[in-house]
Amino acid sequence: MEAKIEGGEEDEANKRKWKRKKSSEASFCPINSLDDGCLMHIFSFLSPIPDRYNTALVCNRWCYLACHPRLWLRVDRSVKDLSEPGVFPNIETAVAAARPGDTILIAAGGSHRASNIQIKKPLCLIGGGELPDETTLICSRGSDSALEFMSTCKLANLTVKAELGCCLLHRKGRLTIDGCVLQCESNPLDYLSCPIVSTASATQQLSSSLNSHSDGVFVSQTRIEGGAKAVLTSGDLELQRVRVIYARTSLLFWFDVEHQ
Repeated sequence: MEAKIEGGEEDEANKRKWKRKKSSEASFCPINSLDDGCLMHIFSFLSPIPDRYNTALVCNRWCYLACHPRLWLRVDRSVKDLSEPGVFPNIETAVAAARPGDTILIAAGGSHRASNIQIKKPLCLIGGGELPDETTLICSRGSDSALEFMSTCKLANLTVKAELGCCLLHRKGRLTIDGCVLQCESNPLDYLSCPIVSTASATQQLSSSLNSHSDGVFVSQTRIEGGAKAVLTSGDLELQRVRVIYARTSLLFWFDVEHQ
């Protein structure tokens, strides 16, 4: 018994020694010699989810820099102190305060109201949960759409529900929808609903030669439920490259809506 105790104590000592060594190695890592501004600039090139999120788990300093309001804004209804920089009670105020290129992280849990919110600058809206079902945007009746896009934007890891009307209204720009859930009103009003509506036209393009900046909707790994059609276009965009994967409980769609 005594030998076992001594062996256990030796193991604990070795573990503490190993942890100190790893901590020492981390503190002398060349990247940690950079100042906060340089590190934050590097983090800005990472995709918000999962790369920048994982970066925040490395240490306290990296967590502070990776979550800094300069890199992304947060929508969190549970935060009582709204004087905290970069935190907003709803999506509309976050969009209004955001600068072009900002990322808005929408807190998981509960639902967020989103009705006719116009987005006229390049933004990325991301759900804060592990699954899109954990972050829900609800568009109430009487609204044309939850979100109206008039610039190049990305939507990821979110559920958007429209009680009547459409979930997403695409006017112009390049809209990317990745890993989302779009839900419309079920019968008997589904003929009035459509998950995605696009009114973009070739006449809105600044330069036809800049194909990477052309108008279009690009959907990947997204679940679409309800509505008369998945996509309704009134401009000259066309549905292309459709792919569907039949999961056990749902259908996942990949498709593009763009000019021929």
